[in-house]
Amino acid sequence: MRRLTTALALWLASATLANAECGGGFQSFVEGLRQEAVTKGHDPATVARFFASVRQDPKVLQADRRQGVFQLPFTDFARRLISNDRLSKGRAMAKRHKSSFDQIARTYGIDAGVLLAFWAFETDYGAFQGDFNTLNALATLAHDCRRPGLFRPQIFAALELYEHGDFDPATTTGAWAGEIGMVQMLPRDILDNGVDGDGDGHVRLKTSPADALLSGARMLSGLGWRKNEPWLQEVSLPAGFDWSLSGLDTAKPAADWARMGVTPRHGKLSACLPASVILPQGKGGPAFLAYPNFNVYFEWNQSFTYVLTAAYFANRLGGAPVFDAGNPEPGLSDKEMKVLQSKLAKRGYDVGKIDGILGAGTRAAVRDIQARLGLPADAWPTRDLLNRL
Repeated sequence: MRRLTTALALWLASATLANAECGGGFQSFVEGLRQEAVTKGHDPATVARFFASVRQDPKVLQADRRQGVFQLPFTDFARRLISNDRLSKGRAMAKRHKSSFDQIARTYGIDAGVLLAFWAFETDYGAFQGDFNTLNALATLAHDCRRPGLFRPQIFAALELYEHGDFDPATTTGAWAGEIGMVQMLPRDILDNGVDGDGDGHVRLKTSPADALLSGARMLSGLGWRKNEPWLQEVSLPAGFDWSLSGLDTAKPAADWARMGVTPRHGKLSACLPASVILPQGKGGPAFLAYPNFNVYFEWNQSFTYVLTAAYFANRLGGAPVFDAGNPEPGLSDKEMKVLQSKLAKRGYDVGKIDGILGAGTRAAVRDIQARLGLPADAWPTRDLLNRL
């Protein structure tokens, strides 16, 4: 009889939670989280302490809606994020934490520059890790109904970290989207990939560079990073290059690109590896060859502009020259990009949300419509294209 009663209680709780995945009154939503945590087997008293201080944070929602920096073209974005100060600090950090980077190279086959770039861009080498209460941020975003499937599980992961002594619901702070520490990892990623790099028995990504760097490396490895392989290389393209061959959806052995006249600006091509030619600002702008490891960056951040800048900065830290910005055609304003996306969507293209951001879907649509209109199919939207549509 007791087993039946328990099963019935669990079923009723599950049914209630299924109807309250997000939205509704915030306190009712939190009560649903508490119930679910208990049904998952967490101690009720621990659950009560964990959720005791949680509050909705409207500033988190404001930050979530305000991500205009990703609307900048690559050259502007890269120049904003990459400075001589960040370069010199990165090289100093590489020397200061050489033992951690040597361990990363031995264990995961990841170049120091890759982790240094994330460390620099996410928190300026740990100096600015965010001051949003992490539990409040996660609960606010899970309640918001835009992406509950991403943020709701992170709350229960944070609860597990709390049980391990590595999370304080009242004082743990980080980014507005719930990431914690020097390289900004979500609680679930910390649970799955956390490494006690300094041997103190805890994974402290906010205060221990060794923990943060080794945890970040383990996460990249788990996402598919290929040991001791390159990720990105700036190239020069020959006259008469077929622009429609550019884009991440077209991959050829680097040796094939070399036979077509593609040449590296620094180092040598990795002839046997598949690679794609990417043109962040079309045929007049910089050109890069992206190797398989470049795609792993998108598992960390889905913004093409951010990913390319982080990958390029890792190259710079390794001695690559400043990229050749070329002379690209002016891009579209935010308003014009939204008009373009709307026109493409009306023609049946999947551009995702009409947000003014040149993401993968919009790039693919632009390339296809350019080819149909007899324009250079370089995936770079211009006013000429907009006018033709």
